[in-house]
Amino acid sequence: MADEDKDSKTEDPTSRRLGQAREDGNVPQSIEVKNFAMLGGALVMVAALAPWMADGVVQNIRPYLERPHAMTVDIDGLQEIGVGLVLGIGRYLIVPSFLFVVLALVAALGQFGLLWAPKKLTPDFKKINPISGFARLFSLRSLVEGAKGIFKVAIVSALVWVLLSPHLRAPEAMMDQDILVTMHDLYDLLVLLLWAVCIVVAVIAAADWTYQKYQFNQDMKMTKQEVKDEHKNMEGDPQVKGRIRQLRLQRSRERMMAKVPTASVVITNPTHFAVALKYDIETMSAPVLVAKGQDHIAHKIREIAEENEVPIVENPPLARALFAAVELDREIPPEHYKAVAEVIGYVMRLKQSGLSGSGRMAP
Repeated sequence: MADEDKDSKTEDPTSRRLGQAREDGNVPQSIEVKNFAMLGGALVMVAALAPWMADGVVQNIRPYLERPHAMTVDIDGLQEIGVGLVLGIGRYLIVPSFLFVVLALVAALGQFGLLWAPKKLTPDFKKINPISGFARLFSLRSLVEGAKGIFKVAIVSALVWVLLSPHLRAPEAMMDQDILVTMHDLYDLLVLLLWAVCIVVAVIAAADWTYQKYQFNQDMKMTKQEVKDEHKNMEGDPQVKGRIRQLRLQRSRERMMAKVPTASVVITNPTHFAVALKYDIETMSAPVLVAKGQDHIAHKIREIAEENEVPIVENPPLARALFAAVELDREIPPEHYKAVAEVIGYVMRLKQSGLSGSGRMAP
């Protein structure tokens, strides 16, 4: 039954379904990306902070290596040595620890952004159901994750062995050389190891992130009936309908305002109404109303007209009549030809006299 239900989910998830999943904290994420970020941070940290950290560690352990006979080998003495080493070396680990925390957060934010999902904090008792837990244990996803973990450990372990084996010295040889030389050799080896592991983990992280996104999309897929039901519910939601109407009105208004700079003249009330007319004597049989509005929209039309040096003519009766009688992108009716012709003629005379950018004008 589960396989049949999965096979029927052939439709890509809708934005609403994805939004609901995000609210529930269900987003694609890869632990390998976090691992790569932290390894990269470790590499940067070693390259930038290793000399400072190594110097601090050496200064803390040098007295015990150079003068072992001065140590008191009893419970109190060993406790004092242990506390001193922990406090002395520990302070050099505060900055790296803080960097690791920051890098883990950055890796998470880079995958799914800032996310607050209270449902993730609520205990889900279904997850402790032994039957469902047993089923998850032997699911295809668990097998893939297990195989991925084994592959990653095997690859990284083999890489570490290949890189370390030629450089490892016998313990006696390392004890005979100066501690600074030993620390320098270990530093070079650590940088080499981090570079190699970072490259491998980067490839694994890229592959895993791609797989996790694919798997998430597969899990979010819907049946044809689910898509139909969702569209039906959204169309019946008054809030959704209102939002859709608002967006359509806003887009229509933006398109209208974009046509104001192309207008031949704007006729105003002068404050409550404004209509923008466009007329080209060679290509148009009659002027076309390209924009109109009341109050603040009328004010916006006038502002755009002034910014683009479109002539503004104050003619309250004509402005009100055109606003009421003419729809957007329609030619003006014949009964207004004479009045509009007088306005356009007035504008043309002003242009011929060099007053085209004079702003508001009255016939």
